[in-house]
Amino acid sequence: MRKLGVAVIGCGAIGPAHAKAVTEIEEAKLVAVCDAREERARKLAEQLGVEWYTDYDKVLERDDVDVVSICTPSGMHAEMGIKAAKAKKHIICEKPLDVTLEKCDALIRAAKENGVKLGGIFQHRFAEESRMVKKLVEEGKLGKIALADMDMKWYRSQAYYDSDAWRGTWALDGGGCLMNQGVHFVDLLLWIMGPVEWVQARTDTLTHNIEVEDTAVAILKFRNGALGAIVATTSAYPGVCARISVAGYNGSVVWEDDKITFLKIEGEEEETKTEKPTVAWGASDPMAIPAGLHTRNIYDIIRAIIEDRDPLITGEEARKAVELNLAIYKSSQTGEKVYLPLTY
Repeated sequence: MRKLGVAVIGCGAIGPAHAKAVTEIEEAKLVAVCDAREERARKLAEQLGVEWYTDYDKVLERDDVDVVSICTPSGMHAEMGIKAAKAKKHIICEKPLDVTLEKCDALIRAAKENGVKLGGIFQHRFAEESRMVKKLVEEGKLGKIALADMDMKWYRSQAYYDSDAWRGTWALDGGGCLMNQGVHFVDLLLWIMGPVEWVQARTDTLTHNIEVEDTAVAILKFRNGALGAIVATTSAYPGVCARISVAGYNGSVVWEDDKITFLKIEGEEEETKTEKPTVAWGASDPMAIPAGLHTRNIYDIIRAIIEDRDPLITGEEARKAVELNLAIYKSSQTGEKVYLPLTY
């Protein structure tokens, strides 16, 4: 069968990783890249031997484009995705799905109404170690869970935020250390532990000249009864591995950057762990993120299109981390406990 033609929209930080991933998938073919900045689009296109555009509408007119991979600023995701859906193009959408629930829901609805697939990017779900942690919790191997927490102490310089006008803005970034960087691990925590009942939080901007938060702390109550915590910042030089830990009455596990660094279950004599990560991926350099898990994530979406099934990360799944982050922001603004689901 014909390979699915893919166009990558947005050639900044993460777009090249998407483009490279597509070239490694047998069932797909990269046919074009697009960016509002001509130099970015041209550079990536010349590297990969494809056509380039600065006009997104021209990309959507191409008959050989079956899928668009949206890697533009976060607050543009839904708008561009809805255009793609109306043009009958399937959609791969980088995190976050968008920056408001209204826009997330409009994109999900447009994909359904136009009969196209919408797949989200949360590549850490595709690491074997991440799946192992989820399986331990689902199968009850850790016993009654008391506490589950996410800890991300990363570093971004002021120069990083100054590199593009959209960075660090509510309109296009949607938030700071939680919505841009931490959303990966918020998603992972929700995927492992299930939905949150309520959240109480505080966010602040402590070291950067930006609109949004660079530091956040939150207390969670999961619907399964466990308590939880989220700690995130982009003010921790030089940045360390992101960490998720789950503590249960019969066992505990610690995940760090797609490695299990501690696992002990009652009755099992040996402590189990994989090799400790030697590099804190993305902790200080947003470009220093390996493409392998992106390839797995994008491959699943491509296969979902071919097999006419839902991708593992649907629009509804990708929406969940956005909702929790927005609840955290609301709690910080009001000083009150915020219950989920949110309404608007």
